[in-house]
Amino acid sequence: MRQPTSFLRENSDFHPAPTWKYCNLSNLVNMLEVRLAAVRVDLNSNTPVILLEEKLDARRALPVYIGAPEATAIALALQHVPVPRPMSHDLMVDIITSLGAALEKIVVTEEHDETYYAEMYLRVNNGSEIVLSCRPSDAIALAARCNAQMYVADELMEQAGVPIESETEPDDGEEILGQFRAFLDQVSPEDFDDL
Repeated sequence: MRQPTSFLRENSDFHPAPTWKYCNLSNLVNMLEVRLAAVRVDLNSNTPVILLEEKLDARRALPVYIGAPEATAIALALQHVPVPRPMSHDLMVDIITSLGAALEKIVVTEEHDETYYAEMYLRVNNGSEIVLSCRPSDAIALAARCNAQMYVADELMEQAGVPIESETEPDDGEEILGQFRAFLDQVSPEDFDDL
């Protein structure tokens, strides 16, 4: 059972601690470097899905279903679309940078009850590493903004990866935006009542 997330305290004695009981899981398993191959809308469920494709071998991809706001945030980052005010992920990047840290990599580590888990690896200016547990969609949105490396645990790719039938080229921004505009035109708040 996972432990609850630790939150920052408002005192100078705070030292970052693992946010989850199984923090640093990715150090214990083999990892595959992946790239964000596509941001799509699953036609059966009308739900955004991202495909994390093996970077070296490109024979499998991990589909991760995400919410529409997260998909939009990822699409905006991939297209380098300027926004008038920082979005949440832009703000998180600003906070990380302001604290003298850098996002080095993200790792999608495991899946339990149809929910994926991920970790973000931050390198602090004193050389130490901070590992934070997070949702894969948030990790990928940040990695897209920071050009950080992305990984999937080898065991997870074995369990949940799908074979790639043809080579997938990275989406260009216009195609992604068009897909999400079509998705947003069809979705209503009532669609989320059962969630």
